[in-house]
Amino acid sequence: MNGKKLEYKGEEALKEIERLTKHADEVQQNILKDILKQNGDTEYLKNYIKINEKCCSSDDIVAEFKRCVPVVTFSRIFPYIQRIANGEDSSLISGHKITELLCSSGTSNGKPKMMPSTEEDLDRRTFLYNLIMPIMNQYICDLDKGKAMFLYFVKQETSTPCGLPARTVLTSYYKSKHFKCRARDDPFNDFTSPDQTILCNDSNQSMYCQLLAALLHRRHVLRLGAVFASAFLRAISFLECNWLLLCNDIRSGQLNPIITDPSCRSAMTTLLSSPNATLADQIDGICRRESWKGILCRLWPRAKYIEAVVTGSMAQYVAALEYYSGGKLPLVCTMYASSECYFGINLKPLSKPGEVTFTLLPNMCYFELLPLGENGEVWTEAYGQDEEVPPSKLVGLVHVKIGCFYELVVTTFSGLNRYRIGDVVQARGFHNRAPHFRFICRRNVVLSIDSDKTNEQDLHKSIAIAKKLLEPYNALLVEYTSFADTSSVPGHYVLYWEIRLYSPNLNSTAVLDFSIVLQDCCIAVEEHLDYVYRRCRAKDKSIGPLEIRLVRVGTFDALMDLIIAQGGSMNQYKTPRCVNSNSAAIGLLDAHLERSVFSPRDPIWVP
Repeated sequence: MNGKKLEYKGEEALKEIERLTKHADEVQQNILKDILKQNGDTEYLKNYIKINEKCCSSDDIVAEFKRCVPVVTFSRIFPYIQRIANGEDSSLISGHKITELLCSSGTSNGKPKMMPSTEEDLDRRTFLYNLIMPIMNQYICDLDKGKAMFLYFVKQETSTPCGLPARTVLTSYYKSKHFKCRARDDPFNDFTSPDQTILCNDSNQSMYCQLLAALLHRRHVLRLGAVFASAFLRAISFLECNWLLLCNDIRSGQLNPIITDPSCRSAMTTLLSSPNATLADQIDGICRRESWKGILCRLWPRAKYIEAVVTGSMAQYVAALEYYSGGKLPLVCTMYASSECYFGINLKPLSKPGEVTFTLLPNMCYFELLPLGENGEVWTEAYGQDEEVPPSKLVGLVHVKIGCFYELVVTTFSGLNRYRIGDVVQARGFHNRAPHFRFICRRNVVLSIDSDKTNEQDLHKSIAIAKKLLEPYNALLVEYTSFADTSSVPGHYVLYWEIRLYSPNLNSTAVLDFSIVLQDCCIAVEEHLDYVYRRCRAKDKSIGPLEIRLVRVGTFDALMDLIIAQGGSMNQYKTPRCVNSNSAAIGLLDAHLERSVFSPRDPIWVP
């Protein structure tokens, strides 16, 4: 794929998907050969590939790569990336010039990683984006007859010591010519948000202007969304707080002076060309209702679906999204990507959130997979982040077994070689020769006090069961995070919960005794954690009772603000499912504490 045509649209894009997936094995082998041809003379690979014959074949180099190049995590590649950031040549890891370093979201382990990226990587990302609408058009018609209200945000970039830009992958894309110079006559590129509002570094001003633009175009919007479900729900929360101001702008035809960014003011002044009292009254009447259930369909009555990531840790937002849409809008998760590499697409975009799978496209990078479990069980103890993984343990993309669990390992054009992504996925089937996977969790998000190891998936599953106890009271768990409190002996799990009541005419204290219900929730969480945790609690007594700390409504918005202020990205923000016990996040969460309850009994454990 390197150096070959990447522009595919419409029927041509669908044909390209078929070609790639039918010949997945051949495409993968050619991709690896292309990568090694480009990067074979780098300092990193020359440490491991010791073929000296001038006429050695590409097959020989591939065999040597598979035999000798180690499977690594970020700690192994970081020194090379740091040297490039300090001014050394890209040839340390890449045969092409590294043009930027991409910062991960940083909320999985509290600290962003920096990934190398070349100009050609933008071509591959654009290729994947161009596949989305041809796929969607197979399932939903007339998507070219209106606009998309997609809320996109950039993060202010920094520079490395040698001047390389360091920014998020989405900021990179939105600032690139691929986005800014996209074909404006393509109806699928018709967004409600002017580019100036997307490219505004002030996330609050950007949010205000993008929502204002979306309301001005409310009768033309066919698609709603954001990158992550959390960002879309944050927009709804922002709208709840600011709809009166937005209506005033529409009624007067004048942009609120709180918007000071010159580019935003210029773009929005053009949209607010004249007062529109009728539109303002319509929006006012909708937003003034006591219940916001189904408000998305009332504000944007032609909307056909919501596009956002709702897999993995984002799955807990499904209930809130369905509430605001009245259950009328499909939740569509279109693609699977990371800062390291873009991986694949959802060929069945109308699948229910819990059934979403992604087909890995074999031209994105060279994929290998590290087996992590079978028969419906993930081996959580297998291959820790610092554990040496024999290359012989890896399997090729087309050789995975349906039902088995794997960790993704990628080799990219930009210089990552046999790099462990840290994502746990489950093979669910094949499209032609290319497998599709269900995303399970991030491996490095765990709670642990003793010999227990609770991963993100197990935590989410237990909380999903416990939060059903809130439903009879019209209460919804809207956010959560956790940490392992080892300040006392024995240590214990702490869950921070933000709960919202959806019965505006009822007094919450009269209807819902939080202390009793939350104790029941504590029991439910513990009963559905794994065998080792329950043994440690009930028999070994090496873990204390689980604690739920209820925080005030709006606390997790404040947590997002804190993390963004510390260098996170609005666009890539994901609520951390675990936070460090000594972090500023804990201080913020505890400052918003309403009450705290502990599990009143041990969970049931049978030897």
